[in-house]
Amino acid sequence: MKNKPKIITPKRSADSSKLKTAQKPMPIVGIGASAGGLEALEDFFSHVKTPSNMAFIVIQHLDPSRKGIMAELLDRCTEMKVTEAGNGMKVMPNCVYVIPPNRDLSILHGSLLLLEPLEPFEPRGLRLPINFFFQSLADDQRENAIGVILSGMGSDGTPGVRAIKAKGGLCLAQLPESAKFDSMPRNAIDTHLIDAIDRAEKLPTQITELLKHSRKAIKTDAKSIEKVNLASPFQKIIVALRDRTGNDFSLYKKNTLLRRIERRMTLHQLDNMELYARYLRENSQEQDLLFKELLIGVTNFFRDKEVWAQLKSIALPALLANYPKGKELRVWVTACSTGEEAYSLAMTIMDALEDIKPRGHFTLQIFATDLDHDAINIARQGIYPQSIETDVSSQQLSRYFFKDELGYRVTKQIRDMVIFAPQNIIMDPPFTKLDIITCRNLLIYFGPELQKRLIPLFHYALNSHGSLVLGSAESIGKFSELFSTLNENDRIFTRIDTPVQNNQINFPTRIFPVLSLIENEPERNRNMSADILNLQTHADHLVLKNYSPAAVLVNPAGDIIYINGRTGKYLEPSAGKANWNINVMVHEELQYHLNVAMKQAQTQTEPVTIPNLRVGSQHINLTVQAISKPKDLRGLLMIVFTDVPIPINASSGKQGEAETISQSELELKNARNEVQATRDQMQAAQEELRSTNEELQSTNEELQSTNEELTTSKEEMQSMNEELQTVNTELQSKVDDLSWVNNDMKNLLNSTEIATVFLDNGLCVRRFTNYATHLFKLLPGDVGRPLSDIATELDYASLQDDARTVLDTLVFVEKEITAQSERWFKVRIMPYRTQENVIDGVVITFTDISEAKLLESELRKIRPTK
Repeated sequence: MKNKPKIITPKRSADSSKLKTAQKPMPIVGIGASAGGLEALEDFFSHVKTPSNMAFIVIQHLDPSRKGIMAELLDRCTEMKVTEAGNGMKVMPNCVYVIPPNRDLSILHGSLLLLEPLEPFEPRGLRLPINFFFQSLADDQRENAIGVILSGMGSDGTPGVRAIKAKGGLCLAQLPESAKFDSMPRNAIDTHLIDAIDRAEKLPTQITELLKHSRKAIKTDAKSIEKVNLASPFQKIIVALRDRTGNDFSLYKKNTLLRRIERRMTLHQLDNMELYARYLRENSQEQDLLFKELLIGVTNFFRDKEVWAQLKSIALPALLANYPKGKELRVWVTACSTGEEAYSLAMTIMDALEDIKPRGHFTLQIFATDLDHDAINIARQGIYPQSIETDVSSQQLSRYFFKDELGYRVTKQIRDMVIFAPQNIIMDPPFTKLDIITCRNLLIYFGPELQKRLIPLFHYALNSHGSLVLGSAESIGKFSELFSTLNENDRIFTRIDTPVQNNQINFPTRIFPVLSLIENEPERNRNMSADILNLQTHADHLVLKNYSPAAVLVNPAGDIIYINGRTGKYLEPSAGKANWNINVMVHEELQYHLNVAMKQAQTQTEPVTIPNLRVGSQHINLTVQAISKPKDLRGLLMIVFTDVPIPINASSGKQGEAETISQSELELKNARNEVQATRDQMQAAQEELRSTNEELQSTNEELQSTNEELTTSKEEMQSMNEELQTVNTELQSKVDDLSWVNNDMKNLLNSTEIATVFLDNGLCVRRFTNYATHLFKLLPGDVGRPLSDIATELDYASLQDDARTVLDTLVFVEKEITAQSERWFKVRIMPYRTQENVIDGVVITFTDISEAKLLESELRKIRPTK
């Protein structure tokens, strides 16, 4: 073995070392490899520049029965110290640690932990040490975690990549074309979460570049979240995402959003958020990628097994005991991601029903929703890799899955219980009348304000005795009066039947405003105003402006709608907040007269005129006219102020005094009449008001209760509409899938030119191919008729007996028979098996072998006789 110098790190004081560690956290690189991984590891470490100020931990699939020599092999290709990982070993920079055989490796507070495998290793067993360590590395190091996937078979490490990305770390993968076995890197790349893809020898440089730009971004934008304003780059990014996707991330936790944004900045090597915000606005594809980045979800079957055990043994029995006659259990799984949690819940409930065996009949309906459309499509397929064997028990695998070439497929029984649909839990109405809601590891991404909105909403959506299941790091906060816990440390909460005021529930609903009518007007109509002004219009405007009296158009309440002429002598704005009501703006000397005239004008068709009123030094005639035509102005009042010249007294003395007295007597008489009329009106109005007040009080109470009922009904209708939309989406997806499958099947059967007839258990026709009509007189309307009723050209009298024998014995029947026109056919009768391995009829195929028989006959004729 070649000797090589080792890097010796200069000694520093303890304080200096601690200060440096605090300032620059050490990245820890987890490297996963399997078949063909040794060559890739040698290429990787031979190109790591030292000192790298990073630690490397190698997780390799090793033979558990042999001593590991991986550390010795890697020691030849790097100047860093290479050692086999030990229990409690502190991870140091510029060192390489290799997992020992037959051990799982974890990390806690920067120290390595060796663990016994959960199950004894078996050749047929499946262990995922890479995935186990990556998840541990993500939880312990968060944004300082780096995952690298090299050559290997299977999908080990793929869920670990999701875990690292969810915590803000970096992930890289070997270029599949350069790997001896490309299965592991391809599965990791298919998650669309890999930050860099390259040859093994170039990945160290990629890590260095990504870390360099990541630190620049963090240094530049670390304080950008503290002062968020409408013009900040962060806010611009949020607005761009909302405009693109329709989803508002402003109430998400800012630090979480910042970490995801920084990853995209690092990938594009942008040094500040302003540059990234500009790049995002100009690139719609990057908006989609950032949206996907924000939706990264870490999930697997039966995550946090203790929660599932308590749900099965405690919560579900308590829930079922409340319904002795049985019912349909309604469940909502929020943020279902790729469906593992929804299917886990379905299996848990079915297992609980099997164990409890309640007297009543229970059915199950699960609504599983998520923002990510791609994740929903994966969940609908219900196909998962073999790695789920580590999370799902063998009993559940055999009961709820069947295995095919693609992996494990969820059975139709469980698949039909779950409806998957995209939904925004913040903006879309919730499902209602639910028995269970799971919202695990979603609230941790929301800010406190959003969490306070969702907990009362969950309480509203649940039935009495319903259960709310949260994640291990989530709680109900201050809403202890709405939910009770099974145990102190549990995250399963039971609804308390506490009445909640409607104003405490922020019921989400999407509002799609109707466009303004003016936006729908033809462009020519909107531009006509400048063209219709003709000579008559100009003349009318001139007369109104210079010769008509001042006038005001008001509604019955006195609100001013239109003003003509100069009204400054009669109206003036009041001090304080602007108020365009004529009763407030009219001159003090006119207030009483105007009020009386407006009331009287609304009771008659003729105009009301009060002559010779004094306003300061000016005399006016006040006229109020209720308008009945045109129709658009009906119900409004026109108030006209007409100036009256001040009468010039011809002589002084007694004549002037007599005119003054006469004028005063006239005004006094008018005032007395008006006062008397007002008294009569007030008395009648007072009596009416008393009786009306009593009616209004009772009516008000009825309206309040009706309003509450309508509000509740509206919310229920919105939730029901959301539910129907979800079911419709699911059914449409199934219809599309079935259409494609039907088309594929039809084309396949017709292309083979093999006559095929499908019969049910009663030997009635279920389906047939076009080629079968050459042998049987089949028509589309014959579906459902016994095959024995159909005329045939075959010389096969025992067809019915053979088909019945196959149904009874499940043993294939294969014969050669003749038909009219000297034709020969090979008949094959097989049982028809469904996906659930249930026999549901037979399949009969007829292969034309006439040419072969003819050739055989000719050969026999020319064969020389012995």
